Amino acid sequence: MRITVVGSGAWGTALACLLKENGHEVTLWSYTQNESDTIAAAGENPLLPEVPIPDSIKLTSDLSLARGSQIVVLATPSYAVRSTAAKLREYLEPETVVVSVTKGIEADTGCTMSQIIEQETGARVAVLSGPSHAEEVGRRIPTGVVAASRDQKVAELVQDTFMCDRFRVYTSPDMIGIELGAALKNVIALCAGCCDGLGLGDNTKALLMTRGLTEMARLGIAMGGRRETFAGLAGVGDLIVTCTSMHSHNRRAGILIGQGMDIQTAMKQVGAVVEGYYATKSAWQLAKKAGIEMPIVNVSYAVLYEGQSIHTVAEQLMMRAKRQEQDDGTWA
Repeated sequence: MRITVVGSGAWGTALACLLKENGHEVTLWSYTQNESDTIAAAGENPLLPEVPIPDSIKLTSDLSLARGSQIVVLATPSYAVRSTAAKLREYLEPETVVVSVTKGIEADTGCTMSQIIEQETGARVAVLSGPSHAEEVGRRIPTGVVAASRDQKVAELVQDTFMCDRFRVYTSPDMIGIELGAALKNVIALCAGCCDGLGLGDNTKALLMTRGLTEMARLGIAMGGRRETFAGLAGVGDLIVTCTSMHSHNRRAGILIGQGMDIQTAMKQVGAVVEGYYATKSAWQLAKKAGIEMPIVNVSYAVLYEGQSIHTVAEQLMMRAKRQEQDDGTWA
């Protein structure tokens, strides 16, 4: 199968290598020719060191080379998805499937990545998500993800294309639940990093992750997602790996913020896109619009965008009014 991976960050590169290993004809697109040349000269991506890129992967900065691809994998940062999809539109065939592997929510519009792609291209779209650090996929460590689409045949096509003995792919019809889980867990991971930076311990992080999952599911269900999705790989699975691993850009940025570093400086020091920063604003906006209570998202927004102290908001969370754990809890 002919496949173009649009976006040569660590994740796009890892997937390009996986797809090539699966026997497909793969092109890896970079935003600039300099990026493409750097990868070609080194034989690996500086963002994904010690993962050799096969010579048979075509490296380019010419988006027109996506023409004729049966699958296009869109792996740009979330802020670039709309502009890239708009440029990509003229090169897509009527039957081309676009697979979004970007985790985020568009600022102000509240659109998921698949919604943006559908608006800009009119293509058939699937999403691929789950606990899948690029560093580990690149090193061929066993990984499990979910391919979601409203069209079962599209989801199964993606499953067949990506799945191998080290990369297990499940299918789901719940695109909105999987995309919201993918975006919102970055918010919680950023907060989990702050807990680590503050030295608050394992109890605190477990509390944050568990109640964070509740908030993720609460908004996801309100937006049309399925509750069970948040108990799966794209929900709790991705939440666990992102909140606990040092591969996580969001956790690493949170650690620096918790240690007292300025937010913008922390994100620059991480050296990669911290999607949780952008997703916090979008989640805060969506929660307000839907009338959903999301205390962790609210305090994250207060720290990241309003300059409030982490110590102050942590105390606010702990001293909220008493309540039952489950939203629908009833006594027998």
